[in-house]
Amino acid sequence: MMALQFLRRGKIVSVESFAPDTMLLDYLRLQERSVGTKEGCNEGDCGACTVVLGEARNGRMIYKAVNACILFLGQIHGKELITVEDLSESGKLHPVQQAMVDLHASQCGFCTPGFVMSLFALAHAKEKVTREDVITAIAGNLCRCTGYRPIVDAGLKACNGLKDKFAADEAKAAAALGSIRQGELFVGDDRSFFAAPASANALAALVAQFPQARIVSGATDVGLWVTKQLKPQNQIIFTGCATDFALITETSEVAHIGAGATYSNALVTLANLAPDMGVVMQRIGSVQVRNSGTIGGNIANGSPIGDMPPLLIALGATLTLREGRSSRQMPLEQFFVDYGKQDRKPGELVWQIDVPRLVAGQHFRAYKISKRFDQDISAVMGAFLFTLHRDRIEDVRIAFGGMAPTPKRALKTEASLRGKTLAEAMSVRLEDYAPISDMRASATYRQETAQALLTKALLELQGETQTRVLVA
Repeated sequence: MMALQFLRRGKIVSVESFAPDTMLLDYLRLQERSVGTKEGCNEGDCGACTVVLGEARNGRMIYKAVNACILFLGQIHGKELITVEDLSESGKLHPVQQAMVDLHASQCGFCTPGFVMSLFALAHAKEKVTREDVITAIAGNLCRCTGYRPIVDAGLKACNGLKDKFAADEAKAAAALGSIRQGELFVGDDRSFFAAPASANALAALVAQFPQARIVSGATDVGLWVTKQLKPQNQIIFTGCATDFALITETSEVAHIGAGATYSNALVTLANLAPDMGVVMQRIGSVQVRNSGTIGGNIANGSPIGDMPPLLIALGATLTLREGRSSRQMPLEQFFVDYGKQDRKPGELVWQIDVPRLVAGQHFRAYKISKRFDQDISAVMGAFLFTLHRDRIEDVRIAFGGMAPTPKRALKTEASLRGKTLAEAMSVRLEDYAPISDMRASATYRQETAQALLTKALLELQGETQTRVLVA
């Protein structure tokens, strides 16, 4: 057993005992009495609880905004924790706070601390920010009374070329984090614990030892089980301290994505592999969610409306599962057996996702349909991989989310499309699904929209093909 340790206001804080499912927001408000961080939705949507976590990398500090309401306290082990109370100095407001005041960007003020922390993280992430950068940074922060224009203006004013005490003390903070004891974090006993192994091998061994424990990476879903469903989590194994579990490596043929890689960390790799993948990923959750949530976690969750599985299935991704020292591989689509059921045994981890690179003649398209552009769950998610010879479809892979109890390929439609020209393919009907009606969309809407997305993909490729002929 060892204590949870993190950097707070320049000092190392040690917490030797806490309930495994203690949320960071509750610790701040109830234990520290740092009440500037607010509880709004308590499900990671409104951003009122936004705090910033700092990590040391090569002597530099990397700051990222996260939602404290759905983050377990143990997840901040080895990191610096910054809240809105920490920004001002000697009675003088931080530049981000001052800009919010100067440009009248706050009214009732309940959401303001969250906006400030999101903008603080942005200011430390980029030397020069654009309006689009600011809009993306605050997409996970909701305001009911002020309107967003003055908040965006405040971000533009404060975030460009920001110099503050955190930038000045960067080396000191990195050194302090380096002094935190490395190794296995295990707080509690065999019956009730929060554990954070320090390596991928140690993670696999611990999961094999406690196959009934809850495996947590970003907690963007499991956190809601605690805050909304009130389900106690007595045994938690956190993957985030095993940095080699989140490794991303690339070859000329494939990208290997460690299951612990966050959306934010995997975005550039996957966007370079298939640009439409990057477009969709930037609409998954908010910056706060993407900074915590992981690619492997979205797969292990097994949700039929998860956005990553259809994208990866269409690209022909392979999944590696590991149990102790043994591992097995399968095409990703075979992992999803039925609603809420995956081909994963107790003690087995989603370990790695291998995504093939596109080859000559391949074209990838992906579309996310939701009621809101940002931070919304898909009603329909469609992904298409076409292999073309001139304007003829030699091969095709189609996967949809939101259309079946699991992410599912459209095998009948694929068979009908093979061998057809793009023009001939326009008449092919999508007949692989029997979607349901729910709060997000009716069955009729889903079916018609999925058909329209297939047509959209074909039209886009037809336009590209004609353009290449004209250029040639």
